[in-house]
Order: sequence, then C-alpha cells, then structure tokens
Amino acid sequence: MGKITVETCEIEGLKVITPTVFKDERGYFMETYQYEDFKAAGIEQVFVQDNQSASVKGVLRGLHFQINYPQDKLVRVLQGEVFDVAVDIRPGSSTYGKWFGVRLSAENKKQFFIPKNFAHGFLVLSDYAEFAYKCTDFYHPNDEGGIIWNDPDIGIEWPLLSGMELIQSEKDTKWGGIKEFSEKYRK
Repeated sequence: MGKITVETCEIEGLKVITPTVFKDERGYFMETYQYEDFKAAGIEQVFVQDNQSASVKGVLRGLHFQINYPQDKLVRVLQGEVFDVAVDIRPGSSTYGKWFGVRLSAENKKQFFIPKNFAHGFLVLSDYAEFAYKCTDFYHPNDEGGIIWNDPDIGIEWPLLSGMELIQSEKDTKWGGIKEFSEKYRK
C-alpha cells in the first residue's frame, strides 16, 4: 500500500481516501484507483460503471439511491469543489438516518467511498464542478429512490453560501423524508 491514505468516518463503512500526489515542474501524477491498494484498505468491490457530471454553483443533486440494485460508489471531483453527503439507510444499522459530509475538490483530490444502502448527494460550492464516480452495479432508471435534501429528521448541515440559489431537478424537490422512506421500504 502507501499510495493512498484512508480515513474511516464515524459511520461504519464510509471512507475518505487521499491519494499520494507526485508533483514536479511538469505538474502532477496520481493513481486515482488501484485495486490492490484499495483492497488492502478494505475496499474490495468490483466497479462496473464510471459516471461523470458537470454542474454550476448551487446545484444540489440528491439524495439518491437505488432500491433493488444498490450500488457502492467511489466519488471524486475533477474540477471545482463540492460538499458530498452520505446518509445511512441500511436496515438495522445503529447509525440509521445519520449523515456524514466531506468537501471534495480538484485541489484536495480526496475521494469518498460510499457503501451500498446509503443515500448520496452533493452541493456544488465552486462556480463550476466536474464530478466523477465509480459504481458496483449498473444504473437502473426504474429503480431510483430518494430522500429530500433538507429533511429535518436527518438535519444535514449543508454549507449554503450567502446568496446561493439552489438549483435542483424537479424530482429532487419532491422526495419525501426518511420517515416516509422507512414506512415505504423498511417495513
């Protein structure tokens, strides 16, 4: 190992990964993913799909999850900065309904590993951000679920900047809270 540093979080399973960056007069080089290093850190998942999105300041995507085909995700920012959040929705978890957030940026090069059965979302803090992530299952459009971003029962402390206008998809404004999720999916 040695090419990555892995920090565990207060919610079991979540991990913040910082790669070793090799800099010189030309710029920098880093390995963003190397199976053996990640396996040594306890992340043995096989990723089958890579996704990338671009967003402007104030875009809030999420909180999303797949219902019947849950995905582990490894997320990072290629350009700009986001506040990335995972909410524990694992049945029987002692931290069910708890959240953890981390700033991911092109500058800090951190990555965030989010296991299956977490709702995930992010808020763009920079003028523009490119966001990339690996998934362990394919996207199934009819399997989407979500929880409203500002559910008071979860209490995410989003770093809303002064004067920031949120930009969301219509569906992201209509999700229910964690109580509705629990009633619908965790009977």
